[in-house]
Amino acid sequence: MEEKLAAVTTPVSEPKRSSTKDLKRVLGRGDLMSIAVGQIIGAGIFALAGTAIGITGKSVNIAFMVAALLVVLMSLTQIVVSGTVRMRGGFYTAGALLVGKRFAGFYTIIFIITNVAIAMYALSFADYFLALVPGLNSTLIAAVVLTIFYLANLLGVKEAARVQNLMVLAMAVALTLFIVYGMPQIQPGYFSGEDLMPGGMMGIFTAAALLTFATGGANVIVNLGAEAKNPTKDIPFVIIVSTISVAIIYALMATVAAGVLPVSQVANQPLTVVALEILPYPLYVFFVVGGAMFALSTTLNATLGWVTKPVLQASIDGWLPKQLGAINDRFKTPHVLLTIFYFIGLLPIITGWDISGIASFALILNNVLWLIIALATVRLPKVLPDMWEKSKFKTSKTNLWILSLVATGSNAFQVYLLFRDLTTLLIIGNIILFILAILYAIWRDKSGKVDMEISYEEA
Repeated sequence: MEEKLAAVTTPVSEPKRSSTKDLKRVLGRGDLMSIAVGQIIGAGIFALAGTAIGITGKSVNIAFMVAALLVVLMSLTQIVVSGTVRMRGGFYTAGALLVGKRFAGFYTIIFIITNVAIAMYALSFADYFLALVPGLNSTLIAAVVLTIFYLANLLGVKEAARVQNLMVLAMAVALTLFIVYGMPQIQPGYFSGEDLMPGGMMGIFTAAALLTFATGGANVIVNLGAEAKNPTKDIPFVIIVSTISVAIIYALMATVAAGVLPVSQVANQPLTVVALEILPYPLYVFFVVGGAMFALSTTLNATLGWVTKPVLQASIDGWLPKQLGAINDRFKTPHVLLTIFYFIGLLPIITGWDISGIASFALILNNVLWLIIALATVRLPKVLPDMWEKSKFKTSKTNLWILSLVATGSNAFQVYLLFRDLTTLLIIGNIILFILAILYAIWRDKSGKVDMEISYEEA
């Protein structure tokens, strides 16, 4: 009888709850820098440099530096927050902490939707590959490259970072060759004539606003806070240094792009037009592979590395089924979520879905989320008083308000520029998705299934 009673009263051990604390803290400053640079350098420089030359002529190099300044201004609050506290859920944690519980649920839905753009990197890679090796199936190429980087990230963030480091090194060599071969071929009188600042200062600012798409991206490493060794030191440093460093490289490349051939021949043309002119053919092939194709590869690899982390924390917190937050025992990777994002990227590839409009659509949604978090950063001293006192970014309330308003205004300006190019249908789609995400957050919260883990800590 006593044995039966003991069997009834002995508590059944609950299964171990997954936590972002279980992720390996293995990413050093060099790894984060490689991920940030790989995220920044993508198809943007190869496609947008020519467009910017069409807007501002030979002053395109100045426009790149102005664009980098705008990107840093947009990231000011992200730098302050990530320099104060380790956020294991990245921007998700920042939103939950600064804006509120239900915003975290709202953020989760919008974040998942926006990352359909994963397919865009694989499809663009296939386009460049077919330019060198025509006649192959672009769908197959895109699917294969997506699968390769999915598997690399499945094996662990450190392994994916090693792949990233090698590709970034090859990419750096390719871009350097473009600059070294091109600089001696720039025609005399670059800083004079009608092709310099044809649109005046307004032309430079217009081009710079466009080029923020090419110089932005470093802030995604905020989402790797759980796996960074020293996030409060390394993340702010990497965001600033990677953005400015890449912008300098871009400015040098843009000088070559606008200075070797007449502006009329390179305006609104990809960089490969100039590359074919200045590089021996074997090096031109290397530039296309190591430059353009690796630029897209590093962006795809980096995205698969960070994209799961906010949703992982959201699953652990109950905004999504907790089973989705499972972490592989051996590799310490969120294998279920990584697989889901793999299929999110694969679906548009195999169905032939045109996602060019969806990409702009997704970018607007992301910028709105960052805008809200930027404005809420003024609450940081109130919600984390002890950590704020120790933060190297601690400043007066007035200065914090100024930083917040500058970042908010910069993001709002970006949203405005993006909205101008959207069709009425996509604008309505934005509004509907926002409403549905808000309703989901309210419903899920009221369901009693949300039990939010504290996903921030002193680093």
